[in-house]
Amino acid sequence: MGESETGTKSVVGSPITGLSTLDKFLPLWIILAMALGVLLGYLVPGLAAALDYWSIGTVSIPIAIGLLWMMYPVLAKVKYEELGKLKGEKKMFGVSLTLNWLVGPFLMFALAWIFLADLPDYRTGIILVGLARCIAMVLIWNMMAGGCSESCAVLVALNSVFQIFMYSPEAWFFVTYLSSIVSPGAGSVVEVSILEIAWSVIIFLGIPLAAGIVTRFSLMKRRSKEWYDKEFAPKLGPYALIGLLFTIVVMFSLKGDTIVALPLDVLRIALPLLSYFVIMFLVSFGVSYAMKFTYDKNATISFTAASNNFELAIAVAIGVFGIGSGQALAAVVGPLIEVPVLVGLVYVSMWLGRRFYGWTQEDSIPAET
Repeated sequence: MGESETGTKSVVGSPITGLSTLDKFLPLWIILAMALGVLLGYLVPGLAAALDYWSIGTVSIPIAIGLLWMMYPVLAKVKYEELGKLKGEKKMFGVSLTLNWLVGPFLMFALAWIFLADLPDYRTGIILVGLARCIAMVLIWNMMAGGCSESCAVLVALNSVFQIFMYSPEAWFFVTYLSSIVSPGAGSVVEVSILEIAWSVIIFLGIPLAAGIVTRFSLMKRRSKEWYDKEFAPKLGPYALIGLLFTIVVMFSLKGDTIVALPLDVLRIALPLLSYFVIMFLVSFGVSYAMKFTYDKNATISFTAASNNFELAIAVAIGVFGIGSGQALAAVVGPLIEVPVLVGLVYVSMWLGRRFYGWTQEDSIPAET
């Protein structure tokens, strides 16, 4: 199946023959999933309300199911027993945390003011999205682009810890303090408890992470490491992508009616988000290349920096400003823009890898047997 001399095979999105139909046409399936979600949300009265009814607090159960379904296979593939090899990667972790918690929030803040200076509710929602660093879908983008799964797992864990302690003070700094400096009276009060953020992290990372660890070590003990990596783990890939498609359908159906009813508002919100994802990815890739990180580490750093934790941003926007607020709409539009843009950036990443690293898809993951 496109094996190289090192016994590797192509990754999702590769033009190499032998990939499954799901892998080969993933962008098409994602576009169809988005279209299906919008149509369901618009044509089926009460669907969004029914989906929203199944919630615990501000956590949507359907979205949680999709994300857990999506993340578990990816986290079950991580070679946790080899994480000790990353102890010497302090430079990589330092660069990633700087991009995530310093560069990213300031960039989103600037773009929110540039594009939405006259729409304060949407502007605040966009800023909240920028402060929520990704701990979920980045695992999928990283896998698709051939990034380092072990490094991604560690960076996701680090972002989770920083998120618990940094989100609240950064929300105050950017939304309340800095906004008031840019325009007196423009600041909004955002009160977010550490417990609320910790709850989000436990649900969307803790559960699939624990399941992945238990699966890996229990099955390796019963069978063997070689069997797990070469036979069991490759079979999990399609389930992650199916979980992604399910999540996309649910997300788009929740706001299908809004997308159709307020297309210009959605477009205004989309502009700073689109700019952010592209700029943040390219800046991160450039910085990582200049610092001589290998392609797989570069891809991991870049996607971790360019992605956002929309679950947390939506929960905060709804909890603080209400489900019908402009802030909540802006937060919900976040993943609707992020999904197609990040899929596109997967292909940009692989092109940059070939152009600047001589990388091929065959350098990415263990071969199936």
